Amino acid sequence: MSIVWNPWHGCTKYSEGCENCYVYRIDSMHEREAREVKKNAAFELPIKRGRDGFKIKSGEEVYTCLSSDFFLEDADEWRDEAWAMMAARPDLNFIIITKRITRAQECLPPDFGDGEKYSHVTVGCTCENQQRADERLPAFLALPIKHRFIVCEPLLEEIDLSAYLGEGIDSVSVGGESGDGARVCDYAWVLRIRDDCVRAGVKFHFHQTGANFRRDGRVYRIDRKFQHSQARRAGIDIE
Repeated sequence: MSIVWNPWHGCTKYSEGCENCYVYRIDSMHEREAREVKKNAAFELPIKRGRDGFKIKSGEEVYTCLSSDFFLEDADEWRDEAWAMMAARPDLNFIIITKRITRAQECLPPDFGDGEKYSHVTVGCTCENQQRADERLPAFLALPIKHRFIVCEPLLEEIDLSAYLGEGIDSVSVGGESGDGARVCDYAWVLRIRDDCVRAGVKFHFHQTGANFRRDGRVYRIDRKFQHSQARRAGIDIE
């Protein structure tokens, strides 16, 4: 079982992959302003206790900041406290996915050091096209992070990851874009990244097809409820 911990909510669009951001879509449905960044009531969730100890039990995966970006500038005042809570729970596996990896170095806590103290924190860097891969991945690889993965979602074009794979990258996850106005994801782009992972000996996961999925020149409109299962049916994951 996975836990979601959103210490703050709200974000600003940052790059091409943000065009159809699900946070904006969900907030608009509830008549909320997605650009307004607020500290959440669940901010202290990792260290909250119940009658029988911590509310989040040891060994859980904790997906962190899915309704924002952990390295968002507007959250700078809260981040050190969030790091401190993660340091206090080395029995959990915190997973952070970010587009703002180029500012991560300045956002690490003073005690991060070589990353060993935070080896239970896994960081995923999103790159939706070649420009963002070339911009973000060198900075990503330079960070003293013990566990890291690449997220190509929404995948907007063919990406060559071969220069960035190998030692230091645990896995690559790929997916198309969902929601109204979703841009096309081409199966050939997915297979190109998979081939790079095969050559580098890196795990690969085809996460979802997206709403508009092109294969052999034909575009298929896929309902949201089938996007993950259709990706699984492709049978191209590498463990």
